[in-house]
Amino acid sequence: MKKRTAYSSVWNILNTNKVLSNTGIVLLITVIIAMLWANSPWQGIYQNILKTTISISIGNFQLTEPLLLWINDGLMALFFLQVGLELKREILGGKLSTPQNAILPIGAAIGGMVFPALIYYIFNTSGEASQGWGIPMATDIAFSLGVLALFGKRLPTALRVFLVSLAVVDDLGGVLVIALFYTSGISTMDLFHAFLFFGLLIIGNYAGIRKTWFYAIIGIGGVWLAFFFSGVHPTIAGILTAIAIPGRVKINEAIFLQRLAALHTKFDEEKSVKGSLISNSQLKILKEIKVTSSEAETPLQKLENALDPFVSFIVLPLFAFANAGIHLHGKVFEVLTHPISLGIGFGLVFGKFIGIVLFSRILVFLKLAKLPKNINWYQIYGVAFLAGIGFTMSIFINELAFANEEFIYTAKVSILFSSLIAGIIGSIILIKNQKLKTV
Repeated sequence: MKKRTAYSSVWNILNTNKVLSNTGIVLLITVIIAMLWANSPWQGIYQNILKTTISISIGNFQLTEPLLLWINDGLMALFFLQVGLELKREILGGKLSTPQNAILPIGAAIGGMVFPALIYYIFNTSGEASQGWGIPMATDIAFSLGVLALFGKRLPTALRVFLVSLAVVDDLGGVLVIALFYTSGISTMDLFHAFLFFGLLIIGNYAGIRKTWFYAIIGIGGVWLAFFFSGVHPTIAGILTAIAIPGRVKINEAIFLQRLAALHTKFDEEKSVKGSLISNSQLKILKEIKVTSSEAETPLQKLENALDPFVSFIVLPLFAFANAGIHLHGKVFEVLTHPISLGIGFGLVFGKFIGIVLFSRILVFLKLAKLPKNINWYQIYGVAFLAGIGFTMSIFINELAFANEEFIYTAKVSILFSSLIAGIIGSIILIKNQKLKTV
């Protein structure tokens, strides 16, 4: 049992890294396309596409919003649903399930959020500009894992696990920041309705409801819509829905294997018909096998696996396409030396590094945590810089933090340049560490 669990955990980690690294490549291509398009003679077409209004009508109810908002507020809720599912899985049976494994990435993530925010605030202490302190706190898990994946098997799996765990906790921190600080005009009645629907999901969980459609209908039609109208950002609905989705199997491994063996024997004993068809009795047995297999799966993991390709290759690339198309105008040097830009740049590149390394060093020094096997401090330094690739989450928070279009533009330019610098520095450190090993 332990050996099988260990092998499946390693397989899940490797499979996750493969998907995330591929996502990082797709995101990079999407960003390049968006940037080229936004700075071409056809930039007007790009802007018009994002302003296209899309309506959903059910009876007298109608919701009409531009495509950009449907992507940022609607589709990104699915991204946060996936983040919530991943976090819950890690807490229930993954790398965050034991205090010894969880302390280091959680502590590193906290340090990597606190220091960037403080550094940003040093440059922007007042006015609307001060609202952007949450922007450099974020880590783009897909991009950072994509860069790390370029090193292939030359880096230990434990280092990837550390970065994934850190980034997942970082994403949760980003969600809390959005929920607590980037909301406005809260409607208490709509918020009450949201938690009412959330309570219904919890009851469904405890009642043993395992159908994905139940959680999808109430999660989207209830929790998401209520949050949308409440003033609290609707992406929070994704996290709450994930919390409510069952993370336990209906039958344990022993019962599953017993039933499967019995059904296998029963299938063999049935007489098959001529040709390529099977008998009706065998067909019924196969249906029983499907039901049994479904009972041995958790709805949480089933939904997470189903969401992975959609979120990785549709939701995130669409978000990147819609938000990374920055039309570079004015003097770029002046933009990059603006206090907002400096706060984000120093926060992502140096704040992330200082916070992650300092908190990790303190936890290891106090013997509250220890470095994972086969990992050295130079590799932690490299990963700490890679965590400064803020892209997706940073741009997301940027859209919520500012109303001033120039501030949004300045922040986006800084996020792109800073994420690039952080990625390059992190890669150089990891390359040098590899050379030191081979000397």
